[in-house]
Amino acid sequence: MRQDHHHHRSFLARRETGRSRLGLCVVITAVTMVVEFIAGLLTGSLALISDAGHMLTHGFSLVISYLAIALAQRPATERRTFGLYRAEILAALFNGASLLVITGFIVWYAVQRLLHPVPISGGWMLAVAVVGLAVNILTALILRESACDDLNIKSAFLHMLGDFISSVIVVAGAIIIIRTAWYPIDPILSMVVCVFILVWAYSLTRESVEILLQATPREVDIPAIQERLSRVAGVQLVHDVHVWSITSGLHSLSAHVQIDDMPISRSSAILNEVGEILKNDFNIIHYTIQLECGECVEHPMNH
Repeated sequence: MRQDHHHHRSFLARRETGRSRLGLCVVITAVTMVVEFIAGLLTGSLALISDAGHMLTHGFSLVISYLAIALAQRPATERRTFGLYRAEILAALFNGASLLVITGFIVWYAVQRLLHPVPISGGWMLAVAVVGLAVNILTALILRESACDDLNIKSAFLHMLGDFISSVIVVAGAIIIIRTAWYPIDPILSMVVCVFILVWAYSLTRESVEILLQATPREVDIPAIQERLSRVAGVQLVHDVHVWSITSGLHSLSAHVQIDDMPISRSSAILNEVGEILKNDFNIIHYTIQLECGECVEHPMNH
């Protein structure tokens, strides 16, 4: 097993940046959630209360994501040779599952409100929803860059994006209530929010499960890896290739590489070239390569 330490340090630095951004988002989300919940009680708006509940789960998910990164930064041990990187994937899976649960509660309450509409203070609902919208835009922007490299932070980002869509819909509902006093629009729009949440939750949960099951990352093309490595001078065949993710953005590979019959010094040069190709062309920094002598396989020595 080899590992490029420069790439690994860069990977850890991105994780630390992501953790700092998550910490800031936790504080912002918690304050906004309390304001929305109190405003929902005072105005009678289910959309505001559901949005606050949505933010509660998101705040919890941010805390889980934050703690997962902290665990992942602990050094590897003899028992856990890859460290605790998978804690981030477990956090992402938990966040995806929590999204599914919260939508169920929102839909149930929305149906009850459709059957028994209640008056809502549209002006206060609009004012608080606008504040929530601004906060959601801010937190989404804070997490946007880190979400590209980390499934755990991506799960938190999707929570924030869900809040953003929810706030937009709540603002629209408040405007309709102010203009028409048609109160059923509040639970109807709550269920519309749930549709978006379900789509993102399914995608997040599926991606988390794929990593836990050691599926080949979607962005990795194994035939392309075999073809590229086969063009290295001295390589005859590349086979039995496996690629999986330790955590999002940190891939590992094992492969058998048949080479010409040559001294160990030359085979080491091939191994180094293979490693550079994996790191630079395919973003794979952990790799285990088993070198095999092609001629020796075809003409085994008699013992």
